[in-house]
Amino acid sequence: MEAFFIQNYNLITRFFEILAVVTGLWYFKKYRETSAKYFIYFLVYAFLVDFIGAYPDHFNNFKFLNKFQTLIQGTKYQYNVWWFTLFWDIGAVLFFAFYYHNILKSTLFKNMVKMLSFLFIGYTVYYLMFHWNDLFIKTLPVICILGGVIILLCVILYFIEMLLSDKVITFYKSLNFYISVAIFIWWLIVTPIVFYDIYNSTADWNFVFLKWQIYLFANIFMYSTFSVGLMVSNSESN
Repeated sequence: MEAFFIQNYNLITRFFEILAVVTGLWYFKKYRETSAKYFIYFLVYAFLVDFIGAYPDHFNNFKFLNKFQTLIQGTKYQYNVWWFTLFWDIGAVLFFAFYYHNILKSTLFKNMVKMLSFLFIGYTVYYLMFHWNDLFIKTLPVICILGGVIILLCVILYFIEMLLSDKVITFYKSLNFYISVAIFIWWLIVTPIVFYDIYNSTADWNFVFLKWQIYLFANIFMYSTFSVGLMVSNSESN
């Protein structure tokens, strides 16, 4: 079973990503007048980021891409770590900050999210100015951890608002509840992995396989929860 998951890691991940995208597009009409439409846009964005970011695998699987492989072979773009840092570790965090800023009702909470977002952007730009080369060779723990903190804070603020409102009675009908649970658990699981990224090499295949398994099951849980939430939730006005 372990060998099956490892050999089919990309295929399984793509399946659950596409399932969430198709579910979102299928139910788009239900959420068209709500902030949830931005989340459906994000699902498409996340799929494209993951699919394009797998370009090293595409080079090996599709011979017609050999020209492109030759162009970047030996350059800093040979590996895809820079892509996921920019478009996931930074891009996804900024999206969720934007999303929660839209769905939160408290002005204080909205201002907190906005302030932290600007601080995150400012610090990220400052950090990359002095560690630009690191962007292409490894994940950046500082950015990952700060992004994780912002995500967790956004979710906590949402849960606080929900507990203090009548929505707590029908929480299971809210798409935002499913989104919050999914990303809270996903970021809580994967963020600590960045501390052990130095072991992510062919010198320690046990860690590589463990990391793949953690990401795989975290992704299955997250995208499955998104899909279920889109199907069972009621449309909520902004």
